[in-house]
Amino acid sequence: MAEHMVERIVATPAAIELIRALELQHGSLMFHQSGGCCDNSAANCYLPTDLTIGVWDVKLGEVAGVPFYISKQQFETWKHTQLILDVVDGLGGTFSLETGTGKAFHTRSRVFTPEEQAWLDAHPPEEGAPPA
Repeated sequence: MAEHMVERIVATPAAIELIRALELQHGSLMFHQSGGCCDNSAANCYLPTDLTIGVWDVKLGEVAGVPFYISKQQFETWKHTQLILDVVDGLGGTFSLETGTGKAFHTRSRVFTPEEQAWLDAHPPEEGAPPA
């Protein structure tokens, strides 16, 4: 029986559609889940050169081929939940690339089942800066 991979981050069709539109406009993208200081607790979309990912971050995975990061401290709080990247009508974060589109990325979540959490505990996320 093949081992089932559990995703820490997934995206809705609406989020994937907005990601594709932003890629057409800007090229390569990346996400970082905001910790709430300036732009609430939102997933912000950046150009890879707009934000430095370092040893204080972890990579949750990818959405539509776009890397998604979160701070280690925030990951410790949310590690028992799957983040679900969605889109709502409204203003995006002032730092996020979707600003001005009339849409905003929105993070939802669900608690992992005990079986999913056991798999995730055995497969920790990538830590630190991405390879150069």
